[in-house]
Amino acid sequence: MTHNYGTTVQTLVSGPTGMGVPARLALAHLERKHIDPDPLLKRCGLERASLVERKRIKLTSQIAFLSKVGEAVGNEWLGLDLADQVDLREMGMIYYVAASSHTFEEALRRLMRYVRLGNEALELHMDQGAICRVTLSYSGVARHSDRHQTEFLTMVLLRLCRQLLGQHIVPVSASFVHHRIGNLGAIRQRFGCDVEFGAHADQLSFDGALLKRPIVGADPHLNEIMVKLCEDTLAVRASNVSPFRTLVENTIAPLLPHAEANAAMVARRLGLSERTFARRLAADGVSFGKILDGLRREMALCYLQEGLQASQIAWLLGFRQLSSFSHACRRWTGKCPSEHRRAYKQGLVA
Repeated sequence: MTHNYGTTVQTLVSGPTGMGVPARLALAHLERKHIDPDPLLKRCGLERASLVERKRIKLTSQIAFLSKVGEAVGNEWLGLDLADQVDLREMGMIYYVAASSHTFEEALRRLMRYVRLGNEALELHMDQGAICRVTLSYSGVARHSDRHQTEFLTMVLLRLCRQLLGQHIVPVSASFVHHRIGNLGAIRQRFGCDVEFGAHADQLSFDGALLKRPIVGADPHLNEIMVKLCEDTLAVRASNVSPFRTLVENTIAPLLPHAEANAAMVARRLGLSERTFARRLAADGVSFGKILDGLRREMALCYLQEGLQASQIAWLLGFRQLSSFSHACRRWTGKCPSEHRRAYKQGLVA
């Protein structure tokens, strides 16, 4: 088997890029179901050749493609299913630098440092203690537009942890920022624990005692080689700076259902004074109110397309009254929530 180690260096184009592993799996999934992928690829700004040739792709395009494929095949859990299928070695050098580490803690630290070689928007953070919490977050990509990719990445991370330790470990807890309705048995069965949606963070929590456990198949000689390879690649890969607006959006999104999405709270989460926060926004030519309204609009349209009730959407977006959401929907679309949903089903709106 030939593996793509992701060592090819290229200039970033229009935002963060990734190795495209879930997109390639989604393409293969469409082809197995005899669904022509080309229209979906085109709508998402992707080319089949780029995926087949294992070129790096824009992560915004990958997120959009996974969403379109999920709709096309009628699979609400596409990201999880793709994560079950993937050969972990498809992660390239990131897999080998973790798998050759000495302890579980060392492997997680290697992942934290090098994960962006495979996905330039992804960041991992670890809080140690009796409970070890591993948090996934995005930089330079809007988190609220994603569901399948985050679930894919989190499930792949859990699968990797299980393989590294050579046992079917079960997280203490798991959480996701996005919302889910309906039967959650599919994801709870895979994770082996309760899974919270609409949380403040995308996170896996483990028993802290696992950190000192040795890695099955640890290889110090290979690890030395892989660390050098990763460091060399890290040194020459173009850096990506997260646009401030995207950072603000990603901070707002999990605060909405808790009615905490105000400028003071967001500034505090970002470690800024309200005055500095307002000045940074003004430098970008936007206001907090404009960002909040635009984010609510985009999320509302997605929720309406998914079939959520207007009362649920109002709560998810932090509106205190259903009437407030209805007025906002009319302002955004010219239609009340039920009218917009009907128009979408009839193909009258995109």
